[in-house]
Formats: sequence, C-alpha cells, structure tokens
Amino acid sequence: MVALLGGALAMGVAASSDEKLAPGLSVAGVDVGGLTPQQAIAAIGERAAAAPQVTVTAGQQTWTLGADQLGWHADAATSVAAAEKVSAARTLVERVKGMVGQEQPQNFPLIAAVDPAVAKAALSSLTANLNTQPKNAAVAFNKTTLKYAVTAKDAPGRQYDAATAARTYAATPTATSVQIPVKEWKAQYTAEALQNYADQGNALMRPFGATLAGTTRKGVLTPLQVANLYWVRPQGIVADEPAMKRAFKLLTGFIDQPAQDARFAFKGDKLVKVPEQAGRVTQNAAYTAFRATVLDPSTSSMMFVSKPVAPALTAAQLPDASKLSLIHTGVSTYYHSSRERRTNVANAAAKINGAVVPAGGTFSFLANLGGITEGNGFVGGLIIADGRTVDGLGGGVCQVSTTVFRAMYGAGLPVKERNQHSYRVGYYEPQVGFEAAVYDPGLDLKFGNDTGGPLLIKTINNDAASRLEVQVWGIKQARTVTVSPAVILSRTAHPAPKYVVNPSLRPGTSKQVDWAADGYNLYITRTIKDASGVRTDKTSTVYKPWQAVYEVGPS
Repeated sequence: MVALLGGALAMGVAASSDEKLAPGLSVAGVDVGGLTPQQAIAAIGERAAAAPQVTVTAGQQTWTLGADQLGWHADAATSVAAAEKVSAARTLVERVKGMVGQEQPQNFPLIAAVDPAVAKAALSSLTANLNTQPKNAAVAFNKTTLKYAVTAKDAPGRQYDAATAARTYAATPTATSVQIPVKEWKAQYTAEALQNYADQGNALMRPFGATLAGTTRKGVLTPLQVANLYWVRPQGIVADEPAMKRAFKLLTGFIDQPAQDARFAFKGDKLVKVPEQAGRVTQNAAYTAFRATVLDPSTSSMMFVSKPVAPALTAAQLPDASKLSLIHTGVSTYYHSSRERRTNVANAAAKINGAVVPAGGTFSFLANLGGITEGNGFVGGLIIADGRTVDGLGGGVCQVSTTVFRAMYGAGLPVKERNQHSYRVGYYEPQVGFEAAVYDPGLDLKFGNDTGGPLLIKTINNDAASRLEVQVWGIKQARTVTVSPAVILSRTAHPAPKYVVNPSLRPGTSKQVDWAADGYNLYITRTIKDASGVRTDKTSTVYKPWQAVYEVGPS
C-alpha cells in the first residue's frame, strides 16, 4: 500500500505536459484517465471527426447537411484542457479512489466551435436563388373589354439574412437546426393602388361635349376618343399631351364658326354678291381649361371661351367679275362613283363655287367648304381612315379638292398645304400623284394668291358625264406654267389579300371591302415662267402598298 501511495504521490507532484490525466475522467464518452493530454486528444480525435447533421430552414425551403459544411469543427484540445484542469485539482486521495473505482466517474462534453465566415458563405449560397427584388403590379388597357385593368399583381422583395443566422449558429455550435431570418419590403407600385388608378381611368371614359360661347355649335368626343387622351400609369393618370392638343383641335374644328368672306354666287350665268359674315372662334386660352375638365370624371361637358373674327373680304371689296379672265382650269372624272359619292361631289363643288381669294390672301378649301357634316349637306361614302377604306361621312369631297389642286397648281399659285391620299386612287388616274386629300378637321388644301389681284373660283359639275371642272379667274397673267408627268422613283407590290370573318355573312359567302394597290414613290414638277424669271418646284408623293380585304362568312 505504501508503494501505491508513493507512486500516486509521485504522479501528484509531476507538472508537465506528459502528466497523465486522473483515472475516472472521460471526454465525449472516451475514457482518458491515465492518458497524457496529447494521448487524450488523439483518442477522441476519431469521435470528433463525425460532424453532426444540421437542419437549415429558410422560408419554405429546408436543407439537411453536415455541420462541418457550416464551419463547425470539434475543439478536442479545449475539451481535454477542461478535463486536464479538473485532473490537476484532484488530491492524492481522490486519484487513489479513482484508480480503485471508488471515485465518481466524470465525463466532459466535446467542445465545438463554428467559423462565422464559413457559415455565412454557406448559408448565402443556399439562399442565393431565394432572394428576390420586389415585383411591381402592372396595369394596361384591354382592347377586348375597352377598360383599364390590373394585369399583374405585386410581390414583396425578400432578402434572407445569412449573416445573422451565421452569428446565431456560431454562438450555439451545439444546435442541430438553423433558421435563416428573412427581410421583406413592399413593391413600389401595388395592385391595390393600380386598381384605384384603373378605376379612375375607366371613369374618365365618357362622352365629352363642348360648346362655343356665343354660338349654338357643339362638338362631342366619344368615350374611346377621350380614352386616347391619357394613360393609366403606375404613378397615376398621365395626360397624353399631343393627343390632348389633337382632340382640342378636333373639337374646335366642330364648334368654331369661322368668318365667311364675301363671295359670288351663280344664279344661272349671272353672278350675284353674297355678303360677308363675322365669325366666332375658340380662344387659345380655352385649351388649359379643356385639359383640366376632360380629366375630371365629374364633368362631361364644357363651354369654350370665344372671340369674334372679322371677315377678310367684304362685299364692297369684291372685284368686278366682268374684268376677270380665265387663268387655268382643273379637270377630273369620277366614273363608277356611287350615288352617295356623287352627292358629296356635287355638294362640295357648289360650296366653293363663287369663292373669292383677295390679292395676297390664302385660299383654304375647308374654310370655303364650311365643314364636312350632315348639317352641311354631306352624306356617308367610302373614305380612307385608320389604314382602311371604310364608310364615312363625306366620301367624294377629295374629288373636288383634287380638282381644285389641279386648277391652282396649274395656275402657278404657291402651295401652302397639300396632303396626299394613303394609296393610289383610281378616280384620279391617269394623272398619278396629281391629287390632294382633305379631312375635316386636320388636313386642308391651301394656296396663296400672288397674282396681284383677286381670284374667283368657279366650278362646273357634269354628273351625267362624271366630269368636274374647277376654273380659276383673275386679272390676266403674263406667266406660263408647265406641269410634268409623274416621275416614278420606285414601285412596291401590294401585299396578299386579307380575309376577315364577318358573322353577319352567310357561311361560304364573301364580300370585298378594300382593294389592292401597289405602292409608289414619285414626284411631279412644274416650271413657272413670269416677269420674275423661271423657277421650278417639286411635289412629292409616297403611296403605301395597299392590301385587298375580304369579309367572309363563318365556316
């Protein structure tokens, strides 16, 4: 017994890294009693190599992986150091008891640590595809329902906080689950807000009327015409400024009452004077009020402020018609025209018959016509609108504007405004490109009067012969004008026909509603020779290739 105690005493006084741990001690279930610290670390090394499984959760996603993938590692040295500290503190008697199994065994847990940087990198990699930017809602105009509607819902943005999760796990390395917190933030434009804007936009789609102060004239925009004046955007109702100005011009074209210059009227072969009439037109300041009112859904009509307009030519200023000479005649034919088209040709020709253009003044076809309306005697007929040949008011008026163009162009008068047709029209053959289109309001035909005296416009319409003449009378001119045939620069073949189902037609039947025409790029020139010299100008025309369209009955 003395020898045993002596051996134990010797162990108690030794104080080096080779000192063996006291009996009865274990680390992570591994008996390390009687082992040096180095031997103990080696003994538990195999146990430490097996990293525990950790469940990682982010939102609805779950992963299970080894803790070592998250920077977890066993710290065997620290674990043994804890056992070593207790071993060194044991008395000789306690050591002897341990040897003989009388001392209570003591187990030390395996201490682990987590590298936060490794954990953060691993967690960031797991959630990389889960992070999202917020998604804004969208709103658009539905061409089927003719209403604005929300077309896409909003979704919040999500950012998974790998850094916070890594710090939490590093603080508790024995944890077997890791929850990655998520930060959410709303989209800038939500479906709720956009639905409110869509409702506002739909409420604005109503007929909008305008009257002119001091007159009984009235113009109306349809709900779809009003819908073209603004956009429903994520930020609210946004006015379309160019469309607003076009609509304002359209309304003023309906309601303005231009001054009527004095003119001549023909009673048989006799000319009689028609007195001038003062007019009343919209003031420019009315645009600001119109813009605000048309975007106010509580109001569906307004009155434009007006101002009087004096005529430029009075009856006293009309020339002595007996002293005027024929300067030039324009001619066109309109064979195969419908009854409606012939009605409009005759009406338009009569409206401008007897018009007078003062010296230095400007001839406006639309001003002399007085508006293409039912109240002004015009009826429905085929017109070109929105890329199609369709039924519309005033089809045939362009026959008259074309003939006026030929008369005034051939007279050498300066062109101030001339618009072409979209495609080559058979009525104006064979003088291709020698035509002029008008549309009320917006497209006019205007010529200046540089003859030094007044001009008289006379029309001769022969419906039986489908022939229209427009004569320009004025003071005798010492000028000659030569108009060249059209020079065709290029020609583009018309596209294949288009077939559109019309449920009102009987199955198997069809009806042609538009006719094919090749496209052209061409120009005409005129050479004017007078006292000032010789000059040449060019009038260019680009006709679109036009598609034949057939309506067919359902199959």
